[in-house]
Amino acid sequence: MTDKLFKLTDPETGKHSDLPVRVPTIGPPVAGVGSMYRDLGAFTYDPGYAATASCQSAVTYIDGEKGVLMYRGYPIEQLAEHSNFIEVAYLLLYGELPKPDQLERFDTTIRTHTMLNEALLRFFNGFHYDAHPMAMVTGVVASMSAFYHDSTNVSDPEHRDIFAHRMIAKIPTIAAAAYKHSVGQPFVYPRNELDYCGNLLNMFFAVPASNYEVDPVAAEALDMLFILHADHEQNCSTSTVRLAGSSGTNPYSAIAAGNAALWGPAHGGANEAVINMLETIGSVDQIPKFVNRAKDKSDPFRLMGFGHRVYKSYDPRASIIRGMAHRVLNNLGRTNTPLFDLALELEQIALKDDYFVEKNLYPNVDFYSGIIYRALGIPKSMFTVMFAIARTVGWVTHWREMLSDPEFRIGRPRQLYIGAEQRDYAALSER
Repeated sequence: MTDKLFKLTDPETGKHSDLPVRVPTIGPPVAGVGSMYRDLGAFTYDPGYAATASCQSAVTYIDGEKGVLMYRGYPIEQLAEHSNFIEVAYLLLYGELPKPDQLERFDTTIRTHTMLNEALLRFFNGFHYDAHPMAMVTGVVASMSAFYHDSTNVSDPEHRDIFAHRMIAKIPTIAAAAYKHSVGQPFVYPRNELDYCGNLLNMFFAVPASNYEVDPVAAEALDMLFILHADHEQNCSTSTVRLAGSSGTNPYSAIAAGNAALWGPAHGGANEAVINMLETIGSVDQIPKFVNRAKDKSDPFRLMGFGHRVYKSYDPRASIIRGMAHRVLNNLGRTNTPLFDLALELEQIALKDDYFVEKNLYPNVDFYSGIIYRALGIPKSMFTVMFAIARTVGWVTHWREMLSDPEFRIGRPRQLYIGAEQRDYAALSER
């Protein structure tokens, strides 16, 4: 794996360190800096880990310059067009597309493990009526270790498998219970005969007083959104899961940590921020005013849903989700949706504006996902929860990969200390 060495030399002491270069399957090479402190007495400094590879992984590949996203080598465009979320979940977990019998067994396992322990379900009644759904989901996921402690031995591959299936199966039920509690409606139990997204919609919108028929277009839209959000390499929440899990903590705590990280407005809360921004703009004729505000460095206003930390060209997920947004709105009879019209016009203006083109501020996946969720009747407070349902698959996959990595060790970043030098304590009377 090491083809060459980078040589670093300290000009003052003449000491040098040979850094092995690790060559990936595709993508930029990575210099191993583990020997720098031993050889030179120095650490690397990389705020936000923008140029640091924290691990080796075979799950997801991103080329931000070319707008490429692949799961296990499969382009996201192909998976979004031909696959479904359960098949993608299997692919992420096990590295290969399943054969028909493998997919059937996996799907059956997920369908038949969606119910929650009744005592766990009653936890929701302890939350205030206006608690944020992400607060409830994060808390309940963390509490699962108290109910399923029979299979939390992270050193046991069978336990890791049981946890993975259980977590993926139960997260939609947890999310739906959080939604029902937030609107004061009775919980709806899962139904094994429904597929993953149909079951979720039923748990969200069914009520005892009337029948609920799952709209196939709505279920398909959710399925596609979940595929697009299933994983995205070493992002903030995934890195959080890995770091928390590296201590050997029970896996539910690691996933709860990922949920907490995802909740941040700069991460999983971005699609909610897009809707808030569109509502603030209000109408198409106001777009130029707000575009000019976004360009003004002295103005705190930002155009949400544009640009990405990794992608320096068009987010490949954005073009896929844009087409689905049109289809959802047309099928639901909501073609005259001012918010969607506003989003389309804003996208076209931003794509042609020199300021946005020069800074590579292209629409990202968050720009349209909130529009779809809103069209399906899902409130803004649940947008990040929907993201969490999909990303749970990625978190579990990376957690499993980390534990099976022969180079696995507890995460322990270093720092650049800029505090006071050593000083002596002075008595209170002498200060």
